[in-house]
Amino acid sequence: MCVSRRRVVVVAGGIVIGAAAAAVLDSPKILSPTDGMASGDIRPLAAANFTGAGGQAAPPGVLLVAKPAQDEVGKLRKSERIDDQRVEAERQARLAEEEARRPKVVAPVWGVITSNYGPRWGTTHYGLDIANRIGTPIYAATDGVVREAGAASGFGLWVKIERPDGTTTVYGHIDSYAVRVGQRVMAGDLIATVGNRGISTGPHLHFEVWEPSGRKADPLAWLQTHGVAIS
Repeated sequence: MCVSRRRVVVVAGGIVIGAAAAAVLDSPKILSPTDGMASGDIRPLAAANFTGAGGQAAPPGVLLVAKPAQDEVGKLRKSERIDDQRVEAERQARLAEEEARRPKVVAPVWGVITSNYGPRWGTTHYGLDIANRIGTPIYAATDGVVREAGAASGFGLWVKIERPDGTTTVYGHIDSYAVRVGQRVMAGDLIATVGNRGISTGPHLHFEVWEPSGRKADPLAWLQTHGVAIS
């Protein structure tokens, strides 16, 4: 009988202790701001030293902004300048190559030679006559500047072009002209058309070459010297 009472008391005691423990666990714990630190450890928030994986952090209220990569920007701009210079150099080289290939002297017109430079009918014929139909294109034989374009005694209409070295080419008996005085032309540019104006025996171009000294040279020989054939 005594044993039974002790068991009852023990069981009852366990129930009371268990209930008390549960009450303690279930009750909220109010922590003091100073729990777990000594009085000397209390510091204002602003004075706190915040650190993290990246090392020393900025004070509260300061936002770190990454600086622009000035070196990279500079390198990019330099690279762009180099590319621009390379493109321009290639363009200039291409233009120089095209200029080197461009013929500097060409045949003024295609047709049949009907009269050469030299004595003719008791006088001197200073030009080269090349016959073709009226309206056939006439081209500048050389680069140069147009010195005359219009009416001329004996020729009806003519064009005179002065070359940079002072040589002048003359185109006479033309039907029409497509240039003006002072205009710069290049060898092969259209300047006029074949005509039969002035003192003429039929549609043709009268072509002359005047040297810088003023002497009138043999046009056919001059063209051949520059690698140009008339056919």
